[in-house]
Amino acid sequence: MTDRTEHSAGELRELLAVVLEALDIPHPATVGDTEAHDRILADRAMHTVIALQRVLEENSDPLGIGWTTAYLRERLAEHPATGYRAWGEGR
Repeated sequence: MTDRTEHSAGELRELLAVVLEALDIPHPATVGDTEAHDRILADRAMHTVIALQRVLEENSDPLGIGWTTAYLRERLAEHPATGYRAWGEGR
């Protein structure tokens, strides 16, 4: 029987790439953009924590790390890093 807590390096690298995508969003350009930025980042961080907990909890990922990675990508698509002016954007 295969131990479900063992994941391939490729699967883990893919998950880490999505985690970085979730948390590494552009900084707000102004104080006025901070509220929208913080709300988006908080939503993305919450979904990231849920995905990481799922992967790390023993025997809790019967669908596999690939499914959890895809789930996180879907949640991030629901909370895109848009709707505020980002640092470095043109005016």
